[in-house]
Amino acid sequence: MEETISLKEIFDVLKKRILMIIGFAAGAAIISGLITFFVLTPTYQSSTQFIVNQSPDQQQSAAAYDINDIRTNVELINTYNVIIKSPAILDSVVEELQLDRSSSSLANQISVSNANQSQVVDVTVTDADPVLAVEIANTTVETFQEEIPTLMNVDNVRILSPAQLGENPSPVSPNLPLNIAIALIVGLMAGVGLAFLLEYLDNSIKSEQDIEEVLGLPVMGVVSTISQDDVEQAQMNARQTKTTTVRRESIGS
Repeated sequence: MEETISLKEIFDVLKKRILMIIGFAAGAAIISGLITFFVLTPTYQSSTQFIVNQSPDQQQSAAAYDINDIRTNVELINTYNVIIKSPAILDSVVEELQLDRSSSSLANQISVSNANQSQVVDVTVTDADPVLAVEIANTTVETFQEEIPTLMNVDNVRILSPAQLGENPSPVSPNLPLNIAIALIVGLMAGVGLAFLLEYLDNSIKSEQDIEEVLGLPVMGVVSTISQDDVEQAQMNARQTKTTTVRRESIGS
C-alpha cells in the first residue's frame, strides 16, 4: 500500500523537532566559528602586474605597432603563464628569499591570469605572512623579467604595478561570516533530515489511524484522556450549574 504524507504532517514533524533542528544549526555555526577563528591559519594575498609589449627594437614608430604585434604578444602570454611558475623561475626565487619550501610548493601559492585579449598579466601570491607575500610576488616578476630574454630570446616584459604592503592588510581567508553561514545551512539541513529519520523510525502508536494501519482492526471506541485541569474545569462548571438551578428554584417559589 502506497503511503503518502501531507503538508500538515511535514509541518507537524518540524514543529515537534524544532528545538533539535535549531540546536543542530546553532551548534554547527558555533563550531564553525570557533574552528575558523582559532584553528584555521589566516592567509593574505598580494598582486603585481606586468605588461607584455613590443621590444625596444620594434618601437621605431607608432605605425609599426599594429594588430599583429598585439596578437603575437597575447599569444606569448599563454607561454609566459607557464614559464613564470616553472622551476626555472621559482628556484631562483626560493634561493633569493631563502624560503623553506620547494619550487613546486611555491607554485601552488601563485596564480597567473590575464583578462581576455589583454596584454596585462596579474600575478597573485597567497601566503600566511603578508610581508612575505609581497616579497614573493615582486621577486617572482622581477626574476621572470630578467630571465625571459634568455629563455625566449625576447625582451617584451615590463613591470606595470609592483606589489605593495597596505597599512592594515586583511586576510582573504578564512572568511568567518561565509563559513558560519554555510555551517548554519548545513546544520539546518542535518537537523531536518534527522527529524524525519527519527519520525520514520518511531513506530509507536499515537492515534486511532495508526491502530487501523498497524493492526488492521477497526476502532470500536476511544477512551479520552482527562487531565487534572479538565476535572477541575468540569467541577467548576457543575458548581456553577447547581448554583444557577438553586437560584431559579428560589425565584420560582
